[in-house]
Amino acid sequence: MKHDLTGDSAARFVFVNNFEVERSWAVGEPKLPGADISFAGATVNRMEELGVLLADEGDIVLLKAELDPDFAAYLAGLGAAAGRTVSVENHDPQRMVTEDALVSPRLLERLRSLDDGRTYLMPLGVSAAEEELAKATGLPLAGPSAATCKAVNGKIFSRRLVAETGLRDVPGRICRTVGELRGALTGQLALGGRVVVKESLGVSGRGMVRVEDGRGAERLLRLIERRGAEAPANLVVESWIEHAQDLNYQFVVSRTGDVRFETVKAAVLRDGVHQGHRFPVELPSAVVGELHEATRRIGRALHAEGYFGMVGVDAMLGRDGTLYPCLEINARFNMSTYQSRIAERFIPEGTHAIAATFGLRLTRAHTFAEVARALGDLLLDGTGRPGVLINNFATLNAAAEQGGFHGRLYAICLAGSADAVLAVRDEAERRLHEMAGDRS
Repeated sequence: MKHDLTGDSAARFVFVNNFEVERSWAVGEPKLPGADISFAGATVNRMEELGVLLADEGDIVLLKAELDPDFAAYLAGLGAAAGRTVSVENHDPQRMVTEDALVSPRLLERLRSLDDGRTYLMPLGVSAAEEELAKATGLPLAGPSAATCKAVNGKIFSRRLVAETGLRDVPGRICRTVGELRGALTGQLALGGRVVVKESLGVSGRGMVRVEDGRGAERLLRLIERRGAEAPANLVVESWIEHAQDLNYQFVVSRTGDVRFETVKAAVLRDGVHQGHRFPVELPSAVVGELHEATRRIGRALHAEGYFGMVGVDAMLGRDGTLYPCLEINARFNMSTYQSRIAERFIPEGTHAIAATFGLRLTRAHTFAEVARALGDLLLDGTGRPGVLINNFATLNAAAEQGGFHGRLYAICLAGSADAVLAVRDEAERRLHEMAGDRS
């Protein structure tokens, strides 16, 4: 990736893992009614710790706070964290890591001292804050401008690109103004089935409304049409593809326009409940071929727009075998990016993996030592037996406050078969809930 993005395979990266950079890109953009709901900002902002397992030797990972000592020792014992970490001295849970860095003078001075002509800031995605950090430190960005990144990450851009490149689209329409929404909604519902309305720059399921029928459409229209027909909307209205398998594939667009396919993952659902993403994924050869062709077309189109860097694309495989190869382009790091080095180091041929998120209702902060004791023999120890590799611990206690709070652990579950890895995931979840005293 270093050669792809900088032309220098020996470049040094300072990883700035500004998760949900879309929040920055979406400032000033129109929102769906009720979309300004609160979200777990403190927890999301601590996902920057995932970058520790991405760094190579010599690289640096910018953190909001130092690693838990036991977690750091665990990763070191596995040989999973090759780079160094630096942390801000002014940490606000509600700020992204870049915003913390910009108000941390000692950290800025330390970053300035790294400027050797071969050291680059490598953000998850580039927004105005990362451009400001590059200016403040003198370290160049290993990516395109914030304006380019924002432009190619919108769902409206994705629909247009799909049309222009001849890829199969999900039936739908673009609404630039509020006045266009009524016709789009009623027209889409007339095709049958449910409809989904998405903000162009929504993220992680927020900024999205599923409309079941005409009454639901009228409820949404009553709320949004108060703004006036000419008010900006920037929405995508699409048919809801029932019982489809969610896929996510990732590729790299180099600075010179070369496009390289990386990986594909599939969502794991059980009784309609999301269990994580499975990899490797077995897909029909024709589907794999379509994904590679879509990668080539999308990658070339993104480069023509001035983009280079990592790209993740959400796709769906319908129950009838129809592939919809591009629902949304995420031209930035994706969760798959953070799992790529783990896959190289810990997932040999024949091993099945699920990238899982464990949500826990907690009454107090827990140490990594407590998590390790709770998982017991399930905690991956590098001996090759099935187990669970914790790849982000900071999110467990990020929202800790007096009284109860919700914590998350990010992990990769490994086993020798698809069924066995689901069993590992389930047992890990049971043990973690037992640790938390959560019997819900």
